[in-house]
Order: sequence, then C-alpha cells, then structure tokens
Amino acid sequence: GQFVVEEVARAASSGELRSALRWAVAGRSREKLQAVLQRATESLGKAALGAEVGVLLCDVGDAASLAAMARQTRLVLNCVGPYRFFGEPVVEACVENGASCIDISGEPQFLEGMYLKYNKKAAEKGVYIIGSCGFDSIPADMGVLYTRDKLKGTLTAVESFLKVKSGPEVSWVTPSWKLRGICNNITVAWLVFFNQEFKEYSIPFMGSDASVVKRSQRYLHTELQETPVQYGAYVNIGGLGSVIKLMFAGILFLLLVKFSFGRKLLIKYPEFFSAGHFTKEGPTKKQMDGTSFTMTFFGEGYSEGQDPQNGKPNVKICTEVKGPEPGYVATPIAMVQAAVSLLEDTACLPKQGGVYSPGAAFSKTKLIDRLNKRGLEFSVISKPEV
Repeated sequence: GQFVVEEVARAASSGELRSALRWAVAGRSREKLQAVLQRATESLGKAALGAEVGVLLCDVGDAASLAAMARQTRLVLNCVGPYRFFGEPVVEACVENGASCIDISGEPQFLEGMYLKYNKKAAEKGVYIIGSCGFDSIPADMGVLYTRDKLKGTLTAVESFLKVKSGPEVSWVTPSWKLRGICNNITVAWLVFFNQEFKEYSIPFMGSDASVVKRSQRYLHTELQETPVQYGAYVNIGGLGSVIKLMFAGILFLLLVKFSFGRKLLIKYPEFFSAGHFTKEGPTKKQMDGTSFTMTFFGEGYSEGQDPQNGKPNVKICTEVKGPEPGYVATPIAMVQAAVSLLEDTACLPKQGGVYSPGAAFSKTKLIDRLNKRGLEFSVISKPEV
C-alpha cells in the first residue's frame, strides 16, 4: 500500500494524464494513513502529492463504511490481502455502488470466485473488476499478447521462463497469514528439467500466471473470436546445487506446515528457516535497487497464409519483459498503470463492465506503452523465422 501510494503520487504529478487526478487513501486508522502520506512526502517531496490528498476511514468488516468509500470514487485500488479473507467485501461494495476495482491478487481461487459471483452484476452496473494487476500477472498476461502482436501470423503456443536477479542481500517480507492459511494436504509436483536455452534447471511457476492467461485467452476467443494461445509458465532456478537446495527446503517446509508447532516456528523464525531469504522486516532500499526480473517468452505458430488447422507450426518468436524488483517496485507500477489505462483508455476497454483478467480488459489499450515508459520493458529478442 505504501509503495502504491507513492506510485499514484508520481502518476498524478507526471503531467501525462488528461485531467488532474483527485485521489484519497482509505483504511481503518487515520493515524496510519497520515503516516503513509508523510512517508510518501518525505520520499517524493511535497510537490509530488499535489493538492490535499483525501483520507477515508473504512474497514472490510464494516459494509457501510466500504459502501461510503466506493460511492466517492470511480476506481478503487485494493492492496488489502490475503484477498480470499479480505477481498470480497471490497469487490461487493464497488459493484453495488458503481465503482471499478483493481487488485494485485495472485490467488486463482479468489479471482475465479469473484468472476462467478459478480461478473453479471458488474456488467449491469457498468463497472470493471480487474484482478491480478501486479507482478502476478501483468508481465505474463500482457507479455503473451505482446508476443502475439509481434508475430506476423497466428500465435498458437507460448512458454515463459522467469529469472529473478537478486540484490546484494536477499530479503523478502513473510506475512504470517501465508503460513496460517496453508492447509495440511499440500501436493507438490517436482517437475524439474534442464533448459537448453538457458543452460540451467527450470520448474513450473507456482504462481497464478497460467490461470490468469488461460482466462484471458478464453475471453478473447469466445468474445472476440481470436485464436487462443496455449501457455505454460516456468521459473529458472539455476544449477544442480540450486535444485538440491530447493528440494531440501521444500521438503522441510512441507513437514513443518503439517503441524501447528511447525507453523509457529516458521512464523516466529522465518529468517532461520529460509537461510536469510525471508524476514519480517522486508527488503531494504539497497536490496530492492539491486533486484530485477526477466521473463522470456518462446512462442510458436503459423506464418501468414498458413492454416493453423493444417500442418505443424512453422514459425517461432522470442520476446522479453524486463523490470525492477517484482514485489515492491514492479507491482505498484503495474497496478497504477493499469488504473491509468482504465481511466484514460475508456474507449478501448471491453464495451461491457464485468469481472476481467488484465489481458481481457487491457488488450486494446495503451497499457504496454505506459508500462514501457515506467520501466517494465517489453521487447522482441528474435524475430520470427519461417
């Protein structure tokens, strides 16, 4: 939330918006909200926050307060997770009171549940509910569409490979709810394979990217009659030593989360059990500045004039999305630029409101151009060769 506030302030003061942006921060504690604004002022300077930013008090446990908040705005950026516990009251308040809503959820069950429950009502109200607008899953979802648009022909399949380059000291925040929310019957697929392209080992990406991209592709096929793209998401983990460490850590984690005592240990001593990778304090600015990600897309399909119904794919393409530290830098950028696209590119959004994935909502907008200007770079690595 702190980083999203700062990114909204940057967008509001950039001069790129067609009209002045009026915005507010909302939450349970006025003191904490004012502290957020104070930190943003210290980070960006008073001029960046512009005119007086509103402070609204609301609580996910108080439906009336959420309704009052939603009635005062066109768009809510919801940073309050885990969404399966706290997300639905905000979605419901926005739908009922005519406000659109964007979140950064990477929780497929929540995202798909909101579609099933609120899509029809959101369409009737003319509001857009768009989930997974952070690192999960803007780079993947928009990256597939970018790859499709750069192929002169018909793209039919894409695989993406994520590589995160860590800073001088690695550290991530580990909220205790993530551990408390894990159920006892966990299934892990140890599908490790050697990737010839990168000369290192890869595993399936455990995030929401595959689920989100499939939802976008289903929408684009059923509503716009576009050829659907098959998609697989993977993450590169390094050499054999990294594979062994990952498997050992995974087995230890699975054993500990099965028991109440083990979960308490993980919550109390995350730094010890993750060899320093996770802490309760979160990363320092130095760590964030030294961290980046690269997502590489390998696509294949059919050249212009070639019928996708006949023969094998005869054309390939490689594209890339690069960006800064995923959680605290890239995610606020992705979320806020998605919000700007929703407010500024209204003519390019789906004609009807509803619950959408990013690719479904923003496929015709200028979102990729906006992201490029803010440091999430989309590029072609190798052009198609028949």
